[in-house]
Amino acid sequence: MKRPSLSLRLGLGVTLLGAALVLLLACLAVFALDHELDSRARKDLTRKMQQVEHNLRVDLRSDDLGARAHPLLDLVMGHDNLSLSVIAINGRHPALLSLGPAMQSQHLLNLEADERLTFHAWRDDGDNQILTASRLMRLRDDTPVKVLMSLNRSDDNSLLQAYLHSTLLALPLLLVLIGIAAWKLVQRGLRPLRHFRRIAGQVSAQDLTHRLPDEGLPSELADLARAINIMLDRLDQGVRQLSQFSDDLAHELRTPIGNLMGKAQVTLARERDGDKYREALEDSVEELTRLNRIINDMLFLAQVSQPQTQVALAPLTLADEVARVSELFAFSAELKGISLHLQGWGTALADRLMFQRALSNLLSNAIRHAPEGEPVAVGIERLGNEIAVWVQNQGRGIEETHLPHLFERFYRAGAGRSRLEGGTGLGLAIVKSIMQLHGGRIEVRSSPLGPTRFTLVFRAE
Repeated sequence: MKRPSLSLRLGLGVTLLGAALVLLLACLAVFALDHELDSRARKDLTRKMQQVEHNLRVDLRSDDLGARAHPLLDLVMGHDNLSLSVIAINGRHPALLSLGPAMQSQHLLNLEADERLTFHAWRDDGDNQILTASRLMRLRDDTPVKVLMSLNRSDDNSLLQAYLHSTLLALPLLLVLIGIAAWKLVQRGLRPLRHFRRIAGQVSAQDLTHRLPDEGLPSELADLARAINIMLDRLDQGVRQLSQFSDDLAHELRTPIGNLMGKAQVTLARERDGDKYREALEDSVEELTRLNRIINDMLFLAQVSQPQTQVALAPLTLADEVARVSELFAFSAELKGISLHLQGWGTALADRLMFQRALSNLLSNAIRHAPEGEPVAVGIERLGNEIAVWVQNQGRGIEETHLPHLFERFYRAGAGRSRLEGGTGLGLAIVKSIMQLHGGRIEVRSSPLGPTRFTLVFRAE
């Protein structure tokens, strides 16, 4: 089953929300209108009762209610929905005066009254809603009477019903208009996403040059576009590096494999004595050893380059580890008449084996490129919250244009230089990956005439 589109879901959501708001507003309007009509009815009755009280107190006695009730008649005349009853408290005849439409109801006669103005809502025999104001008053001769003024609210109810009916009739049209407007707004709001989709459909491993425009977009979509563009930049850079790495790898492996094939073909071309076969095998072992080093370095790089790779860091006494690694290179240094100078001390948070491998690569390069008879120095320095281990040789320096690329895989400052000297071109890339795992960094400083210094920067313990 096909899932509904985002625009459809948003449109329906906005429509339903709009419908709920319209219904809520309609209900609030009905309640507000009902409250306002009731409030106006009570105010009208209160004003009329004040006028009745004045007329009763000033002008009328109990004997005058029938003959001189003109002031009271003026209050209800012209109001078909208004009636007035004046009832004696202790008289023989319960009603002394009744003006307006007759409301002969036992409920009306039974209404209580006191010194305060009281309102009573009830329904008569015709199911009309009646609002009655009651109060005890006194005539001019101090005769107590119960005054009941009743308002027939049928007109108010008719007005309320008419408003409610018209609202219900207009509601479907309002919902349709809200739905159309919501659909248009959602389509307009999602237009940049459709543009994003078109560009995403054009992106491939062969073409990562497309980018999302982030101008004129809402802040949320602009942030999304910038984040996607940054991701595409990283992917483009990664694909380029992978492509370059594949080319370099093919080139690096082609040379020893070509040498092996050429040597084997020449050896097998005709019969040779045992010494020639032995020489061919020794040359093959040398090339295979080189292949083995490249493969091992590549496997190590693949292992340490994984984002989830973690190492257990522990306090490491750097002077002891530097001395231990230097002993491994003492013989190769002695062959070139090179002396190893060690200085400094400190403790860093590091993995012992990885530190030894990183320092070994730097010492190997330093001894390989140092002039005969010149010393190679290894130092340890404290730099605030960091600690640095540096290796320096006095050989020919590295040109500045090569420095940013030294830690790339298979990069060589001199064409074929590392290969001829037995290197794989992966040593510095391995050192960089090791330092990244430690949360540190590797730095290089060199001048054309030397010296050259590589520095490993760790977090101090």
